[in-house]
Amino acid sequence: MPVTAAQAQPGILDTLAPLGRSLTFRLNEHCNAHNLQAALTRLREVFAADWGVVGLGTPLVDAMDQHVAGLRPFPALEGHGCAAPSTQQAMWILLRGSERSSLFERTAQLVELLGDALVLEDALDTFRYRDNRDLTGYEDGTENPKDAVAIAAALVAEGTGRQGSSFVAVQRWIHDLTRFRGFPAAQRDATIGRQISDNEEIEDAPESAHAKRTAQESFTPEAYMVRHSMPWDTGLQQGTEFIAYGESSDRFENVLRRMLGHEDNIVDALFSFSRPVTGGYYWCPPISDSRLDLTSIGI
Repeated sequence: MPVTAAQAQPGILDTLAPLGRSLTFRLNEHCNAHNLQAALTRLREVFAADWGVVGLGTPLVDAMDQHVAGLRPFPALEGHGCAAPSTQQAMWILLRGSERSSLFERTAQLVELLGDALVLEDALDTFRYRDNRDLTGYEDGTENPKDAVAIAAALVAEGTGRQGSSFVAVQRWIHDLTRFRGFPAAQRDATIGRQISDNEEIEDAPESAHAKRTAQESFTPEAYMVRHSMPWDTGLQQGTEFIAYGESSDRFENVLRRMLGHEDNIVDALFSFSRPVTGGYYWCPPISDSRLDLTSIGI
């Protein structure tokens, strides 16, 4: 049977929620495979499908002496004057909601639930800005695939306990908005590769333009992903939590390598005002009977 959206965690294909909270967990230094199995069993019973998205990293899977085909650590990569660091953790959870109260309560519940096996390492509140725009003011996710194309791009097509799962890449980018706003309007458009006025792609934009560097149809094979990036702001710093789902991590990694100039020594103009400070790959298990299907890792 072909893979369907119903087999995936809903947050992978759904539209952006008004609010989010991006959580990463590291292994408790005293945990063992038994602790992890018990914690994931509790998580499966408690975590409702509409809470958000759960992703498992290699540190967790390896500690359980399990294997997920296609799952690997996020690589630390460098380009000319830029870099994409790896901060791979054991688990990533994106909580989705419409009010901060529920995100607060669910975070506390998860921390208690996972505590003897996994420790909360980082938490970041995110939000939907205007009509799905980045904090630069430009529309985000313009080229996201839809319907059947989105399913094919984001979900693993086959395999017991794997069909309907997804591989997510998560990067936190910090924007220097003061620098970006200091660019002339034409330079801002050329940096993104789109006109802010109507979101039209600029055909004669420089090769460094972000839209050209990341044009998903220009890769072989094509690198379509379902991207659900969300802005964040602490008052002192701002940026985007880049979140991209694919049927493998190869799609994202091919795009990232081009952004860093690995193909032709042309670095994405995004790096002229923004930089990633985290990076992790996670496997997002499928759903069965409205719960996480963890059978492929022995649960």
